[in-house]
Amino acid sequence: MRHGPLANSAPALPIEHANALHVVLREAQRLGFLGAGPVEEQVSRSLAFGVVGAPTSAVDLGSGGGVPAFVLAALWEQSNWALIESNQKRAGFLQRAVVELGLAGRCQILCQRAEELGRGTTRSSADLVTARSFGPPAPTAECAAPLLHTGGLLLVAEPPDGTGDRWSSPALSLLGLVFNGVSRVTTPAGPTTVARLESVSECPDLYPRRAGMPFKRPLF
Repeated sequence: MRHGPLANSAPALPIEHANALHVVLREAQRLGFLGAGPVEEQVSRSLAFGVVGAPTSAVDLGSGGGVPAFVLAALWEQSNWALIESNQKRAGFLQRAVVELGLAGRCQILCQRAEELGRGTTRSSADLVTARSFGPPAPTAECAAPLLHTGGLLLVAEPPDGTGDRWSSPALSLLGLVFNGVSRVTTPAGPTTVARLESVSECPDLYPRRAGMPFKRPLF
């Protein structure tokens, strides 16, 4: 996976992929698995995560209605994805959508808690972890770090005016992570802010803590 500074502009998605995604994501919206707002804009903003080199193995935390994971899987045609969604109804929808989008060979739906998967076969397996609306910074970092191999990246959607002050470097170091700043990425739907964190050492076996603890007792 290619590192370096984040690009300033999101990549474009081929129209044939965009059309299929719009159909699936409108259904997700109808079911209440995707937030309000034009689907086209949500696809555009998801492409802000595509400003790094294409990963071989990626994980999406709290996939919900399928963004940004489905968008990025369509963009990076050689990438393999694990979509983590602990809600059974949402996971069931994602499983059907994978088939509809022709991604069944590259996208696996995991209906489990991220904390559990961080102690299983997905530990230290990912080049990239994405998080669009998984949770606050501390539990997001604690759940993501064990999934990354050393040198892997975590990309997190930030508030529009985010400056990166939500992230605590001393606490991140406990997880083997380093905060590498935020970038405002230009998309057709407007600028989107993305935080970048890098795994610089193996996450200690202490993390993640048992299910729920990263949220109940955050590290920062």
